[in-house]
Formats: sequence, structure tokens, C-alpha cells
Amino acid sequence: MDHAASTSQHDDRLTSMPNRWHDLLELTKPGIIGGNLIAALGGYFLAAHGEFDLVTFASVMLGIALVIASGCACNNVIDRDIDALMARTRHRPLVRGSVSITQALGLSAFLGISGVVCLALGTNGLTVALAVIGWGVYVGVYSLYMKRNSEYGTVVGSLSGAMPPVIGYCAVTGTFDSGAMVLLLIFCLWQMPHSYAIAIFRYADYQRASIPVLPVVHGIKRAKHHILGYIVAFIPASLALVLASQAGTGYLCVALTMGGYWLYLAICGYRLDDDVRWAKRVFGVSILTITAMSLVIVLESMVPIMWA
Repeated sequence: MDHAASTSQHDDRLTSMPNRWHDLLELTKPGIIGGNLIAALGGYFLAAHGEFDLVTFASVMLGIALVIASGCACNNVIDRDIDALMARTRHRPLVRGSVSITQALGLSAFLGISGVVCLALGTNGLTVALAVIGWGVYVGVYSLYMKRNSEYGTVVGSLSGAMPPVIGYCAVTGTFDSGAMVLLLIFCLWQMPHSYAIAIFRYADYQRASIPVLPVVHGIKRAKHHILGYIVAFIPASLALVLASQAGTGYLCVALTMGGYWLYLAICGYRLDDDVRWAKRVFGVSILTITAMSLVIVLESMVPIMWA
């Protein structure tokens, strides 16, 4: 091999390295990690009541991020066949072949073990157990079976999706008390209309991949009924934190305002013709609602004088 050819191959390898790291990062779904970390922040500070332990906080945030990243990487492996059929996911690394199954599983194992070790070193046994359960439900129950075979896959998936704030909470308390139960209920109820809205505006993708989500199985009109019902249940559940004196006036105002507007949008869905546009608005407001609620919990815990 001449020097010019060798130099060219070396340059190609250097050029491909950033792409490889980008593909591996994409497997972990950073957007999902970020959203779940905001929820975990809310859970942590709800339990902390103004106190802050750097070791516990850093351990739970990093540990949750790594465990979620592990689950997402594993989900990419499981879903690679249906991802190839959906417009939103057909360019994912495993579908394109830029990352191998072995590499993705190796990354998942490394991230998962690292996350569990991080949680074990800086938190408590309950926190570790909840993280493992959340991973197992998402990968073993939802991704491997329920997503492809049952319209109730969304319900099962909501359990794993609700784990991050509960993990953040239990990292501080070390017990699964009424506060942890309320957080689990709030986030499970929130996940349902959030997920059904996605299924409506991604209806064609889910139908093409034969994924039995509620709108595909029973129609969009029935999905709208469920969205409305879950939001109606979500609002009083979110206010339970105030009734239990775990959240303050700022949280009450945000929960009522955002929950009320979310409910208003759900009702509007019955008289609007553009279901896709409506579902995207419901989805967007769902993100704003849970983010605002989580962040105001953090603010109330860190700066209580703001709400005096």
C-alpha cells in the first residue's frame, strides 16, 4: 500500500469517528434522558425540603441518566425492525447499519451496570431496586412484548416512565411512602394522554408498523375520550401534593393553570377537524405542564422565600 492510500484511509477513520460517537449517543435518546432528569429533579427536591446533599444528588442524577440511556439503547435493538417501517425512526443508527447489534448491546450493558453502581454507591437499596424495576419493565415487558402485542402496552410503559421522579424522591427518603406513591400516580396518569397524543399525530407510522396503540385499534375518537379522562384524573392527583403539604402555593398555581389549559385543549379536540395539529398541541402542552410542575417544586425547595 502506497503512502497516499494509507494517508487517505487514516483520514477516513478520523472523519468517521465523530459520526460513530454521534450514532452511539443517538442510541441513548438524549431528549428522553433530559426530560426524565427534570422529573427526577422534582422528585429529589420534593423529598429534600430545602436540604441538599451533593453526593446523593450527583449519584441519583448520573445513575438515572445512565440507566435510562441503557434502556433506550436496548430498545433500539429490539425495535430495529419496526423502526425501519416508521418515517420518524427509519434513520436510526441500527436501521442504517452504522452501529452493530453487538455494539449497541455492549453499550447498553456498560451504561446499565455503570448506572446501577453509581446509584448503589451514592444512594440506597430501594433506589437501586426501583431503577432496576423501571429498566426491566421498559425493556423486558414493554419493548419485548406489550408494545407489539397489546393496546395496553402504553399503560405498562407508563409505569417505567413514571419511575425517575420516584427514584429521585426515594434517593432522599429511603422509603416508598405516600409521597412516592402520589408521584408515581401523577406521572403514570400524565404519561397516558401524552402518549396517546403522539399515537394520533404519528398514526400512519404506528399503523404501518402494526403497533396496536389505542388510536389504531379503536380509532381516534375513542382515544380522545381516554385523553380527556386521564387529564381529568391527572389534575386532582397533581393537587394531592398540596393537600399533603408537600408542595406550596407556587406549585398549586402552576398545576391548576397548566392542568386547566391541558384540559381545555382536550375538550377542544371534539370540535376541531385537524386531529394531527390538535394532538401536537396536546403533546406540547403535556411537556410544558410536567416540566413546569417539576421545576416549580425545585424552586420552592431551594428558594422558599419566593413563595412566602
